[in-house]
Amino acid sequence: MLASLLNQRPEVTAPRLLGATLSFDGVKVRLTEVEAYAADDPGSHAFRGETNRNRVMFGPPGRLYVYFTYGMHHCVNLVCHPEGEPGGILLRAGRIIEGIEIARERRGAVRDVDLARGPARLCSALGIDLTMNGTTEFELELAPAETWAGIEVAAGPRVGLRLAPDRPWRFWVSGDPTVSPYRPAKALR
Repeated sequence: MLASLLNQRPEVTAPRLLGATLSFDGVKVRLTEVEAYAADDPGSHAFRGETNRNRVMFGPPGRLYVYFTYGMHHCVNLVCHPEGEPGGILLRAGRIIEGIEIARERRGAVRDVDLARGPARLCSALGIDLTMNGTTEFELELAPAETWAGIEVAAGPRVGLRLAPDRPWRFWVSGDPTVSPYRPAKALR
């Protein structure tokens, strides 16, 4: 089921990842917020074609696309797309459900609700950096039907984008305290 889900367009798959668990390097999170990025999307790293940086987004679905941003943060996408189209789902936030002590060591003195709240914090809590770009060495389990039935999904514009900011391709678990606040892109000076 997961393989067929990851072979769909990112904006179709993204909301189904809410409630799923991602395990990596001793920490497990329940995903509470994601954003979709597709081939025909000006906000996507893959929009202008394949480069060394984004090559993983053009490869087989089910890999992690890790990138470094603002000279200090790692972010991770789950590669997801139909054959012939690059795409990915930015994993924006999650709730730590196993390995909380490890996540606390990695993140320092922050409230538990903030351990994986936001894409850079999520990577830090999980121990994800550029060396994991392209890996399939993680566990992803979709939420069971009974969990999914209790999740209220909200959708809206993606965070901090200048290009295609109004696409409602950010999905989150409504009311969950680990969801990061919405921030529009800063105006260029």
